[in-house]
Amino acid sequence: MVDYDGRMGRVYVAGRGMPAAEVRRWTAAFATYLPERRPLDVLDLGSGTGRLSPGLAEEFQGRVYGVEPSDRMREAAEQHPRVSYLKGSAEDIPLPEASVDAVLMFLSFHHFPDQLQALREVHRVLRPGGVALLRSQFSDVMPELFWYEYFPSAREVDAAMYLSVAQTKALAVEAGLVPGEDVVRITAEEPRTFGETYQRLSHRALSTFEYLPEDEIEPGFERFAADAERDPDRAMPVYDATTLVLTRPS
Repeated sequence: MVDYDGRMGRVYVAGRGMPAAEVRRWTAAFATYLPERRPLDVLDLGSGTGRLSPGLAEEFQGRVYGVEPSDRMREAAEQHPRVSYLKGSAEDIPLPEASVDAVLMFLSFHHFPDQLQALREVHRVLRPGGVALLRSQFSDVMPELFWYEYFPSAREVDAAMYLSVAQTKALAVEAGLVPGEDVVRITAEEPRTFGETYQRLSHRALSTFEYLPEDEIEPGFERFAADAERDPDRAMPVYDATTLVLTRPS
């Protein structure tokens, strides 16, 4: 388990923060898959430092509940008058039944110890016809991240953290949710240079680095830093974000 009350909690904002324009791109993309009516009440499940929670409140004009088990992450969360940050887990969401119109799981699903129970809880708190957006990597739909070349085990480590698309869909169906036929691909990430990408990754705020062999990390970052210094302004690729759309039947 990644300890977000420890080192990761200290470096998360520096390594994983989002500019306002990027938040707006994400929330506008999410709107494509959610009901058109406003306001919508949203659960940001595994909200971390709330990097998306205020943007969800602005986009959907309703209440947003950021549920996060880490005290440190909640304490660092960005405040908003319509956002409430709640201590809780995905397996025991501190909200009443049928209390939200949408649930966002943004790169949090792989952290849930009991993923089936978490999806049952998502089904419980969604109103009939509500939608859950499960933004995740999937073991059989992995991006070829350019920085994997610096850390030989990184791709294998990442793939081991995630279920396949079929496995995730099967859990959703067992929990009473209806998955969309296809994985949705969203492009909303902020374009960055080689130098900017190195600076963000150097904080080691990705779960990947918690599981990499120690003897890969320092040599990998040394080579990464040298390449970034030689070519800091090179534009880095923007990767599609894979997302499953899950609906609670009416």
